Order: sequence, then C-alpha cells, then structure tokens
Amino acid sequence: MTSDLKHKASRGAAVTAGGLWIKTALQLISTMLLARLLDQSDFGLVAMIMAIVGVADLVRDFGMTGAILQAKKLTEDQWRSLLWFSALLGTALMIAIAACAPLIALLYGEPRLTILTLAIAPTLLINGLCMPLQASVQRDLRFGTLALIDIVAMAVGVALSVVAALVGFGVWSLVVFAGAGQVYRLIALWIAAKPRWGRPRVGRDIRPLLTTGGSLFGVQLLNYASRNLDNVVIGQQLGAAALGQYSRAYALFLLPQQQLTAPLGRVALPILSRLQDDGERYRRYISNAMVVIGYMALPVYAIAAAVAHPLILLLLGPGWDTAADAFALLALAGVAQAVGNVNGWIYITLGRAHRQLIYYAVTRPFVIAAFIIGVAWNGVNGLALLYGLVTLVLLVPGFLVATQGTFLRSGRDIALPLIRPAIAAGLAFGVSWVTVQLLVDWLAIFQVIGGGVAGLIVLGILYLIPGYRRDYRMMLDFVKQARKPAPRKPAAEQPTSATTSDAEAVSQPTAAEIDLAATPVDAPATVLGADETSAGELEAEIEQERARRKDK
Repeated sequence: MTSDLKHKASRGAAVTAGGLWIKTALQLISTMLLARLLDQSDFGLVAMIMAIVGVADLVRDFGMTGAILQAKKLTEDQWRSLLWFSALLGTALMIAIAACAPLIALLYGEPRLTILTLAIAPTLLINGLCMPLQASVQRDLRFGTLALIDIVAMAVGVALSVVAALVGFGVWSLVVFAGAGQVYRLIALWIAAKPRWGRPRVGRDIRPLLTTGGSLFGVQLLNYASRNLDNVVIGQQLGAAALGQYSRAYALFLLPQQQLTAPLGRVALPILSRLQDDGERYRRYISNAMVVIGYMALPVYAIAAAVAHPLILLLLGPGWDTAADAFALLALAGVAQAVGNVNGWIYITLGRAHRQLIYYAVTRPFVIAAFIIGVAWNGVNGLALLYGLVTLVLLVPGFLVATQGTFLRSGRDIALPLIRPAIAAGLAFGVSWVTVQLLVDWLAIFQVIGGGVAGLIVLGILYLIPGYRRDYRMMLDFVKQARKPAPRKPAAEQPTSATTSDAEAVSQPTAAEIDLAATPVDAPATVLGADETSAGELEAEIEQERARRKDK
C-alpha cells in the first residue's frame, strides 16, 4: 500500500476499535448489572424472540450492505431507490413478525412471547431505515462517525434499561435496551448521511445490487442459521432458564470478536474492494490481517477459556455455572469465527458471493446438525463443544474454496500467518489454567487477574524469539500508522482528472451521479466526530499510484 492508504486503513481500524472498546465496556457494565437485577429466564425469553426476529432482519438487509460497499459507484437515483426499497421492506417485515407473534409463542410454549414480540417488531423498520444510511457513511470511510454513533446508542440503551430494571420492569428492561439505542442510532445516522429521498420509487437501476445482495443474503441467512438456531434448539428443548444461561455465555463470548476482529472487518471491506485489481497489495493486506487477527483473537480466547469460571462469577454473580462451562467451550467457536471472518472478506470484495452461497448451502447444515446432536448428547455443554469443533474443521475447506482461482494461496497467505499465534495461544492457555487452579481458594477477581497476567507473561517471553518479534513489530507499526496525523496535500496536488489508460482509468460520472471523489464530509458529520478521508480521496490516491507505475 502507499503510505497514505496504509495510514487510512490503520487509522480506520484503530478508530473503529476504540469506539467498540468503549461500546463493549458499556455493554459489559449493563450485563453485570442486569444479570443481578433480572431472572435468568428473562434473558431466555428475549433470546427466543431475537432468534426469530434476526432471520427477518437478515431478509430486511437482503445483503444490500455488502452490495453497496462492493459497488464502485452509485448514482443519486440508485441511492434514492435503495432508501425506499429498504424502508418498504422493513415495514413489510415488521408487520409480518407482528402477525406471527402468536405462532412464536406457540413454538416455544411461552404465552408471554406474544406481547414481547409485538414490542420488538418495530426494530425491523428502524433497522430498515438505518441500513442505507450506515452503508453511505461507511462507504465514505467515516469510521469516527460510526464509532461515536455506536457509543452513544449503546450508552442510551444501557442507561434506560438499567433504570427500567431498577424500577421493576423485569423482562421489559431488555426490550428497552434493544429499542432505545436503535432510535438514537436512526437519528444520528440521518444527520450524518443527509439522505435525499425524492419521490417514492424503486427503480430497475438497483437490480445489479439486488442480484449481488441476493447472493450475500443467502450466505448471511445460512450463516445466521448456523450461529443462531442454537437458541431455538435450546429454548424449545430445555426452556427459558437454560437459554438464559447460554445466551449470557454467548453474549460474553462475542465480546472479544466484536472488539478485536469486527473493527478490522468494517475497515477491510471498503479497502479491499479498492485493491481487488492489485493482487500483490490485496494478498499482503490479507496476510497481515491474518497475523493481527491471530494474535488478537487466539490468545484472548485461550486465556478467557482458562479463567472462565472465576470470570463468569465476577461478571454475572453466583448461579451462572452453566454459563461458565458454555463460555469456556465456546472459545473454540470464537477462534473459528474470528479467523473465518476473513473468508467472507475475500468472497465479498472479489465479487464471488455466488460461490460463497453454494459453499454455505453445502456446509452450514453440518453446523445446524451439531446443535441438535449436541443438545441431545449433553445439553448446553454438548452443543457448545460440537459447535466449536465443527466450525474449526470447516475452516479448511472454507478457505480452499474461497481462494481457488484467485491470486491468494490458502497455505501461504492464510494458514502460515496463523501458526505462531496458535502456538502462543496454546502455551498461554496452559499456563493460565494452571495458575487459576493454584489460586482456586482465592477470590474470583484474583483468579482472573492471576490467570490473565500469567497468559500475558507467556506472550511477552515469546518476544525473545525472532519470528514472534517480527510479528509484534508489524502489529506495532500498524498502531503507529493509526496514531499518525493524516498526511495533507496541497490543493494543487489533488487530482482533477484521470491520467491513466482507458483500461485503468476510473470512469467519470455524469451530472446526475454521485462522484465519490467529490463527496465532502458534511458539517453535521464532523460534529458527530467524522474527520476521515472520503472514499473518493482514497480512490484518487490509488489512481495516482497506478499512473506512477504506468509511467515507470
């Protein structure tokens, strides 16, 4: 990458990660408080509904977010059609879920689910309005805006839900948590994106996006089923209390992934979409991303599994032993999901969504089968164990299929960067687990600190080995790039027209089109915290480099 592009990628990930760290801290606080204020079955009831509503939410998105990010250019008419299409689809699905409320209650044998489903259904309309607005902000690489919106939305939801729980709202506190933050999110994204709706219209010009989005939707639907039908199986077979235990374990298990790998994913999609014609830089980005994910995810999940029981006791309080067992076992699935996210980047940014759909149609049923067999075999723990083992095994054919016929090599670019992090994670787990056993009679907080520090010491000692030292320095360079101020160019140096050959040039838009290179970061977005370079400026830099390489 050029230094400017490298800076934007690094800083974008750092800004997003910083926002998610704050968001997660708020979510963790709410989890600790609500776990002590509400019954386990309250969490189970909401998890039952969300497992069903989540499917409708995927239909509502229809893979359009990924399709919008993958598109090189969108006209104003396309944006308006997307706004209306998403709003209408969200409205239709809200009505559909509300109409199915009695059936959802019947599925689980829980009459209380009827009124709860009716209350949660409007979030589908809110999400439908938010989707194109967020995609627009993300497409312009305004990661600070999205980070700040996420933080404030989480803070609003946490504050109101805790207050509701304190005054005795019970399970309705969780409904408040889900709805309040989404309402704020819609308002903030509206200010940031400044949508131009125009007259009601869904034109044919979005058909290419719907085609791409349809494949992405199929992938997302299968992926959702492989990650969320566990809630349906547990809720239907074991009841709300068991699902409450599992859902809290699953929510905590997702936190490392949300904090460590999700920021990279949010930045990687637009960056890799712009590098898809430069195989060497694309390959280098993927390889470096695997190193970063390897060290950020594998040791974290390993240490978390080692300290699972005292950690859950510290966070949720007594009475959550089943959640602690499930949390430790889910670490396997956490590793698989963190690494497997890169698989999705490759499919989306190289325009291979149809191939991904076929692969998921073949493999996701194995994961769903693991849910059913696992619950029948050993309840919640059996499900968590089989889920992790199956998803780990499926990583191998997953990357082989994703990289086949591309400039990527699954061994050199995917597997090799993970070898040292995997060894480090295994060593960290062993030392951390032994430390926790030695401190078993101590308070939970000291067991967690002792086990965590022991694992970190292992990672520090590995710095003495040259290969690990190189990896650590690469990640340190990533952080330094994120902390540097963005390089500023004189106005005279900004490109005003394409200078490369027809084969390499970026097509110029008509007056009716949105030229991403001319899209400014508007004032309200700046107020919200946006100070990033737009997608158009990034595209212009890539174009400049292509021109320089051609001249050579």
